[in-house]
Amino acid sequence: MQESSQSARADRGDAAQPAWRALSQEALDDAYDQSKYAPNQRQVQQRRNLASARARDALGPPLRLAYGPSEIERLDLYRTDRPGAPVVVLVHGGAWRGGKASEHGYAAETFVNAGAHFAVLGFINVAEAGGSLVTMVEQLRRALGFLFHNAGEFGGDADRLYLAGHSSGAHLSGCAVTHDWRGEGFPADMIKGALLISGMYDLAPVRRSKRSAYVAFTDAMEQDLSPQRHIEALNTPLILAHGTLESPEFQRQTRDFHAAVTAAGKPAELIIGEGYNHFEMAETLANPYGLLGRAALRLMRLPPYARSG
Repeated sequence: MQESSQSARADRGDAAQPAWRALSQEALDDAYDQSKYAPNQRQVQQRRNLASARARDALGPPLRLAYGPSEIERLDLYRTDRPGAPVVVLVHGGAWRGGKASEHGYAAETFVNAGAHFAVLGFINVAEAGGSLVTMVEQLRRALGFLFHNAGEFGGDADRLYLAGHSSGAHLSGCAVTHDWRGEGFPADMIKGALLISGMYDLAPVRRSKRSAYVAFTDAMEQDLSPQRHIEALNTPLILAHGTLESPEFQRQTRDFHAAVTAAGKPAELIIGEGYNHFEMAETLANPYGLLGRAALRLMRLPPYARSG
């Protein structure tokens, strides 16, 4: 880990020179720090936590399911009462180092009421993983495999498994949709659709930012975990989204990934949230008629309200 940390620091280069394209080191560091572009970050997070608590009050406590051997490998499952329902998995953000499943149940009512099971993934953070993103990606893949094999046990349809990720969770989700699932005995299109919100899809500039202080980037990690470099393995229709008040790098990352996917002849839609910052974009997932709630339900071919109970 020490060697890769030293390499990451060296990659950041001379502060007097552009660190990435035309961006100075300070501008690049700021571009991968959303607090610089979202002064209401704390207020939005408070609203999200309150909305998650209200969802538990309305729906009851979620099932807590283990998808792997370690204590953190658990997910919160909010169940719909419709048999054979699709399953959507939410992968939360937090710069790879923050957040937990209980704080991200805020969109559960939207999906449960529309007739889908809503799973919020718990997973290790990068500090606990010794600076490696590989463990985080492996846990997400393990969770998706678990849900595919066990969906029938809770009334889910394994052939309708969907993914939604925000920020660093969108990066992890991007690694999942560009994974060779067939090589592990799963269908190539195991994930039937994914909504990736305000993510990072090429780690080269991220490696040169101040995030290298806590992520032990290596050449192999940058290559293997940059979804934009593995589009040939993509078999999942995508909706990609960013807000106009996000950092310029998060906007560019989304646009570039969308352009690369469509250039490869694969289905991808780009949604731009006018007047939304990074954290406000995720909030719209909780509204069935909001920018991303509507888009996610459309991706899953669900109406806004279909709950029969």
